Amino acid sequence: MTAPHHPGPVVGLDLGGTKIAAALVAPDGTVLTRRTDPTPATRGPAAVLDALAAAARAVGAAGATAIGVAAAGVIDPATGTVVSATDTIHGWAGTALGPGLTARTGLPVACDNDVRAAAATELATLPGEAVLLYAAVGTGVGGAVATSGRLLHGSAGVAGHLGHLPSPEASGLPCTCGATGHLEAVAAGPAITAHYRRTSGEPAPSLHTVAARAAHGDPHATSAITHGARAAGRALGGLANLLAPHRVVVAGGVSHIGPLYQDALRDAFTAELMPPLRGLRPVPPLAGADAAVLGAAVLARALHPTHAPTTGAPS
Repeated sequence: MTAPHHPGPVVGLDLGGTKIAAALVAPDGTVLTRRTDPTPATRGPAAVLDALAAAARAVGAAGATAIGVAAAGVIDPATGTVVSATDTIHGWAGTALGPGLTARTGLPVACDNDVRAAAATELATLPGEAVLLYAAVGTGVGGAVATSGRLLHGSAGVAGHLGHLPSPEASGLPCTCGATGHLEAVAAGPAITAHYRRTSGEPAPSLHTVAARAAHGDPHATSAITHGARAAGRALGGLANLLAPHRVVVAGGVSHIGPLYQDALRDAFTAELMPPLRGLRPVPPLAGADAAVLGAAVLARALHPTHAPTTGAPS
């Protein structure tokens, strides 16, 4: 069955644990209006759905034909349900995200994981049969994989969760998923910060603190950053050997902390590659910070809506 086509502007929503980014996006991908609001993460799913609906209305949902939502967690795009999630947004797992937002706006809604949505923006710039490996390294480590020009969802919608690959550098470290030794436990921003605190014995409130100390020559800070970067690079290099991608993208806040991180990740990635792939290099996302919200707009145009529009939004 062919997905419905929405020729008018659509709303893209990027839902994170701290903020909601919203944009009204024209058919050619131009952002017509945008805004950012805090996520009421501690107030429960209903408050978050209300905030998403308010953000959509604020950017012009009245003139839109559909809404796309890029959200953290494992999302079932067929039903618009949050299959599983951390408690960054209180009680988020099990939320009927698509149906709940349709009930509040009267518009069809398409939903997917935020990293997979961002990858959809990147995939649109590649040839139809392209293979894409997309990683997002921030508070956690997420990812997406596309083969033959199509993003993979896989069993239970968990395809692409790169942060839960085993990593030698993370041996014995607890992961947010409850297991031990996963990449996220060594490569995510909080993990790098924790590594610095363990090795230096010094307090550090955030990754930015660690990066600033590395820039001033702190050897423990330098080691923590390069340790996490090398772990991510090795994992991505191994996946590149498996998938032979046309493009490897590394996004997320950790990738922005500077050349120390970027160089260590690239060198570790390159060292893992088979000879035919040695010209491959990780690159930043073409859409920059707008990748997820534009990806949400792509979802609104390309995926089946989770609900047909109602006769009107509730008052």
